[in-house]
This record gives sequence, C-alpha cells and structure tokens, in this order.
Amino acid sequence: MERIPILRMGEFLLVTIQVDMHDRLATVLSDDLATRIFATRARGVLIDISALDMVDSFIARMLGSIAQMARVMDAETALVGMQPSVAMTLVEMGVELKGVRTALNVEKGMALLRARMDQVRADDDAPSQ
Repeated sequence: MERIPILRMGEFLLVTIQVDMHDRLATVLSDDLATRIFATRARGVLIDISALDMVDSFIARMLGSIAQMARVMDAETALVGMQPSVAMTLVEMGVELKGVRTALNVEKGMALLRARMDQVRADDDAPSQ
C-alpha cells in the first residue's frame, strides 16, 4: 500500500505530500501521523502540500482533523506551500482549517513552529500567580 513518508526533524515531523491525495491515502496518513507523534513525542507537524494542484472537501476535512488530532496530542500543525488555486477552492467551499497554521514554504513553516514552541516554553517558565 502507498504511504506518505513522515520524517523526524528534531522535535518536529515533516510530511511532504508529493502524490495526488485520495481518500484512503489521507486516512492512512492520519493514522500514521498519530502513531509517529506518540512514538516520537513530536511537538510540531509540518505538512507540505506544494505539490497538490487540487484539494477536495474530504482531503480538506482530513487536514483539519489531522491538525485537531495533533493538538490533542500536544503538537502544533503548520500547513505550507498551498497553491493559490487550492486556497481559492477551500475558500469557495467554505472550508475552515481550524487549528492549522499556514506558511508560504517549509522554511517559514519551520520558523513558525519554532516560534510557537518558544512561546510555549516561555509560558511554561513564567511564574504562576
């Protein structure tokens, strides 16, 4: 069965989708990510969709579900590389990707996740009142 590779980069997981997503592959990715977040205790997930020309409503919902699942497991999600046509389609469909931070590219997405982790650490270190 076809799988999307999930790479570990320090405290983050990197997912680069280089194939057309179909419903079964999105479901397998969601399951694989949950397993990897748990196994690695990842604090962030970066999903690069720059190779996707099209995202249907099911795939959009799965991306949102992946972000919610990651958040429940104490990991932030950043979605990067969204092509303008994909963004317009999501807006036209009224899809809201709640809990999903977005960035233009992988470099900016990693910076976004690092900044979020710095904020979380600062909040953890702040004296409680």
